[in-house]
Amino acid sequence: MSPTVEDSISLPAPVLAAYSYCETVTGSEARNFAYGIRLLPVAERRAMSALYAFSRRVDDIGDGTLAPEVKADRLGATRDILDRIRDGKVDEDDTDPVAVALADAARRFPIPLGGLDELIDGVLMDVKGVTYETWDDLKLYCRCVAGAIGRLSLGIFGPPRPGAPQTEKAAEYADTLGLALQLTNILRDVREDAGNGRTYLPADDLAKFGCSGGFDGPHPPAGSDFPGLVHFEVRRARALFAEGYRLLPMLDRRSGACVAAMAGIYRRLLDRIERDPLAVLRGRVSLPGHEKAYVAVRGLSGFDARQIGRQAGRRRA
Repeated sequence: MSPTVEDSISLPAPVLAAYSYCETVTGSEARNFAYGIRLLPVAERRAMSALYAFSRRVDDIGDGTLAPEVKADRLGATRDILDRIRDGKVDEDDTDPVAVALADAARRFPIPLGGLDELIDGVLMDVKGVTYETWDDLKLYCRCVAGAIGRLSLGIFGPPRPGAPQTEKAAEYADTLGLALQLTNILRDVREDAGNGRTYLPADDLAKFGCSGGFDGPHPPAGSDFPGLVHFEVRRARALFAEGYRLLPMLDRRSGACVAAMAGIYRRLLDRIERDPLAVLRGRVSLPGHEKAYVAVRGLSGFDARQIGRQAGRRRA
């Protein structure tokens, strides 16, 4: 049974404080994510904030300036915390608020915590400097760092809506939607990642468009077809969005609104990148707050879920 608002309000003070900490982290560090989860009921929103705060900790280790061996040790220690949560060994008075909040969320919701092991595995790939020759190689990484988050979120959203088609594919669609968001992130952050010594786009795609020289400035490599590369990856991301959006009709109204808002923000980012591919080399592409708010309202209205449902019905007819 899903927790009610009353259950949430009656939580012990240390647990409420832990959730409050996680919500602060989410609000300050993940504005796109926060726009989506604010549409959820209180208990689900808090659980998603705990999930994000733990994920953010893992990402921050990978993105930090520590030596690779130190990062690997810290990721190992973070996995130990996850094991303690899994084993029910985190008490409400534990000094780690993220662990306290995630432990409470895992008791209340059937969250498949193994997805966070996958996230740690993906960040270890960053620490080791893994590069990706093909899209199939990159998909493995994306499934670890983003697809897993989609599958984890399903545990909080609850079971698929009764009567929805193909509910057995809910986890698959959540995973695919995570890939779409991650590929959009990779396109948006291509110059920033290059500055940190990372290249995520597949080497064979870079070679195809003459971009193997990398992206260390506001201009693409001489003689390259950088817009062609971006448009190629945008088409790939759009196909992933189209597949992943099939999840929406399976979710209840508030969960569907959350997913539609987060995915809608990234789809609009993709639109901007497609219109001006060179913008990602000049700076960080983002959406203004009023546009994010519009996407959130559109998601809450259920418009996207209904549209996907109608499209699915036409495909079955």
